[in-house]
Amino acid sequence: MTELTVLVLDAPIVAVAVYPDRARVTRRGRLTLPAGDQTVYVDSLPLGLQEDSVRVSGRGPATVLGVDVAMRHHAQAPDAAVAELERERRAAENEVAELADADEVQAQLDAFLSRLGQRAGGTFARSLASGSEAADLGEFTDSLAVRLTAVRAKRRELAAQQEEASERLAAVERRLAEVSQQRVPDRRSVGVDLAVDDEAEVEIELSYVVPGAGWTSTYDVRVAEDRLTLNWFGVITQHTGEDWPECELTLSTARPAVNAKVPELDPWYLDRYHPPVPVAPAAPAAFAMAGGRAEAAYGGMPAPGASFREVAATVEQGLTAATYTPPRPVAVPADGAAHRATIAAIELETKLDYITAPVRSTDVHLRATVVNSGTHTLPAGKAAVFHDADFVGSAALPLWAPGEEVELALGLDDRIRVERELTRRTATKATLGSTRRREVEYETKIENHTPRTAHITVLDQLPVPRDHDITVKPLTATPDPTETTDLGLLTWQLDLEAGQQTTIHLGFRVETAKAVHLTGWRE
Repeated sequence: MTELTVLVLDAPIVAVAVYPDRARVTRRGRLTLPAGDQTVYVDSLPLGLQEDSVRVSGRGPATVLGVDVAMRHHAQAPDAAVAELERERRAAENEVAELADADEVQAQLDAFLSRLGQRAGGTFARSLASGSEAADLGEFTDSLAVRLTAVRAKRRELAAQQEEASERLAAVERRLAEVSQQRVPDRRSVGVDLAVDDEAEVEIELSYVVPGAGWTSTYDVRVAEDRLTLNWFGVITQHTGEDWPECELTLSTARPAVNAKVPELDPWYLDRYHPPVPVAPAAPAAFAMAGGRAEAAYGGMPAPGASFREVAATVEQGLTAATYTPPRPVAVPADGAAHRATIAAIELETKLDYITAPVRSTDVHLRATVVNSGTHTLPAGKAAVFHDADFVGSAALPLWAPGEEVELALGLDDRIRVERELTRRTATKATLGSTRRREVEYETKIENHTPRTAHITVLDQLPVPRDHDITVKPLTATPDPTETTDLGLLTWQLDLEAGQQTTIHLGFRVETAKAVHLTGWRE
């Protein structure tokens, strides 16, 4: 049997396809292979790699004999970011130690000068008692004071430097702890067994699926006049253990599944309960594992430049899924932070109107009704809504298919004034064999103070009885409602010119039997 030569391929990430709940990563590299059977390893792959998603292809005069997925154990994390942080930590630790040593030297010098002053004091005292000159004493004390002042100033300077170095060390340790939680020393490795007749350069492409990644949609909705601009963004997060550099990044709505299967229903049986029959434990059955190896048939040598024979891979995509490529590369580190990429800017026509429910509140809401006239099916997501240049709030956009209509709330507009007033209320007491009556009438005034004609939807309601001894009879509804439902909802569609006002009158009667105690009444 021919012994395989082991080589390591430098295959950086060149493409990432991000799905809603995972990602497919593609690596690519070139190397020159000697003649014979070779095993080429791609190292430093994430632990979460799904073995049965591995796919190998390439170009060159080689035959794929097989693919193995193995675990590589490292003494330290091979990640460049972790290695750099570890170097920074060692440098900060050395700096802190050097400053501590320098401070210890200054402390010893401080102690020495203090003891020198104490010892010299007795000598000078005896000299003065014997009548010696005091000039030497003054020079000595001045020199000692200068030296002590310099030493203590140096110690203060070293203390400040020690504090700064300790803070830098703590910051590096925090960053290292955060990154190390996501980057462990152990890594996966994929080995590709290849056969070549003569020395040749080949290109190998490796792709695999990893969990811990995904994307969601967010939107900026800007409404001006009768036009709506929808800016669609994809927000990408990932903590797969490997950083994605700026590369070919695509966002897909597909949900890949390794073992996709059309759902089927088994028969649903009902039967009499039978006590279980004791069964002797069975002997354990022998089993074999492929160990992540993908078998490939041996074959002849392909012509130079031909594609590799592909190893079977299982990455499923829905037939109706869409894939989006942002206009510029986006680097996404494995820090779990959100990274936003622009997907599209869509211009849509919109219809603006107002809606109010004075029975609840006299606030008037500006509403935009928009039809998705584009070709994109927009995933559900959060939208920041702007009316002209003003931010008016946030909204949750549902899944929005082409041709579908969506309503967006654009905030309150105080230029449409609404007042609702109870103008009449009567009540009668029940006598023997009679019923109790309550009659109310409301007046709702609507005024348009905008500079243009406003289409206003006004909502009101009649109570709905839930007992046969309670009846509700409408008395007044002027102007006639545009729509009335069986549940008492009344709708008026009004068009008010600039500066115009109108009034809606609504009255009704509620009759109850003498013994009925009414609940749910409000005025």
